[in-house]
Amino acid sequence: MTAPRGRGARLAAVALLASVLDRGQNLAGAGTQGLGETARDQAFARHLAYGVLRWLGALEWLAGRLLQRPLKAHDRDVHRLLLIGLFQLWQDQAAAHAAIHEAAEGARALGKPWAVGVINAVLRRFQREREAWLSRLEETDERLAHPPWLLDRLRQDWPADWEAIAAANNRAAPLWLRLGPGANPGANRGADRNGVRGEVEQRLRREGFTVTSHPDARDALAVEPAVAADALPGFREGLLSVQDPAAQLAAGLLQLAPGLRVLDACAAPGGKTCHILELCPQVELTALDRSTERLARVRENLGRLGLAGHPGLRVLAADAAEADTWWDGRPFQRILLDAPCSATGVIRRHPEIKWLRTPQQVGEAIRLQARLLERLWPRLETGGILLYATCSVLKDENNRQVEQFVARRADAEWIPLNAGWGRELGHGRQILPGDRDMDGFFYARLRKT
Repeated sequence: MTAPRGRGARLAAVALLASVLDRGQNLAGAGTQGLGETARDQAFARHLAYGVLRWLGALEWLAGRLLQRPLKAHDRDVHRLLLIGLFQLWQDQAAAHAAIHEAAEGARALGKPWAVGVINAVLRRFQREREAWLSRLEETDERLAHPPWLLDRLRQDWPADWEAIAAANNRAAPLWLRLGPGANPGANRGADRNGVRGEVEQRLRREGFTVTSHPDARDALAVEPAVAADALPGFREGLLSVQDPAAQLAAGLLQLAPGLRVLDACAAPGGKTCHILELCPQVELTALDRSTERLARVRENLGRLGLAGHPGLRVLAADAAEADTWWDGRPFQRILLDAPCSATGVIRRHPEIKWLRTPQQVGEAIRLQARLLERLWPRLETGGILLYATCSVLKDENNRQVEQFVARRADAEWIPLNAGWGRELGHGRQILPGDRDMDGFFYARLRKT
């Protein structure tokens, strides 16, 4: 029997949650193929999965108190149907009858008819006693839907801002785009940029999108409603790329000029690589990434933007820290180290980060960042600039990492970033999630003396 519309989406959402929470996959890369749902149901399934992961800590708190007894481990699928129902009743403004009925009947579709009554009873109880339960939830840290270790780190690093950071992480991020070179790849767009931008904005508005600009990233456009990138007019032509304004700042901070040798040391998925070539086509650019699979994304983006044949471009699969495998011995005048990090600044786009990341992984990232700084610094020409960047909000990965590096190196000088965005931290500038509608990002600019 074919499930009523919506039930297939809930079962697909359960499968997506299993991919993330049981197998550690990123939600964006987890597939729903083979589950028998329509394209519309696939989109709804992702909406439900994102919502549950965004509010998972709070939903688990509610479920744990509303259930008479915990469900067994092999009934995780039933438990996740319950979480989906609670999310819809609390955060999704769904029709209560449909949310309860479809979540409960989902258990029958899973072959567990005994759970239909359980889910139905729990969700109806929450509906009846909603205000009382939410009032109790507000008295706990679980209301913020972050793991305790991460809340502790945020409290330590940002005593005046930690709750605001958590709240920003729990809001869905807008769709930010970067204006690309389009039909004139590799050209300096300085003179005609306004004309290109006007044309792109008009096309988007004709298709029913609302378009806004950003005060700090000149090529940034926010588009509502959010849709898949390839559904945007101009995307396939290379007029647009998906990139948050905070990430778009990197290319400008490199102080590019024609003829400079530039290294993008951790290039995937290629947004900053492409932006460097768009802003200054006359540079000689080497883009590295140690993941061959991720490097394919770099090449895909270069190709779509018409930049793949750039005469000064090298794209190499290599570990940036192992220079003997890729370096030709000529120093670079600019190095972009967009370092591997905890990604705690982009949780609003990837809520699974909260539940997949561990303190041990953060420690490993900190050690890798220090290693990359030490190994790449000798490849920088005297007088050259290294731009250190992360999408983290944790100070051990950011200003403290840079402060310790400068203290170790007599030939490293920190250059203040005089900007209207972010917060000055002494050895770099931090953007917190939601500041000027941007992702959390950190930048520090170092000169070799």
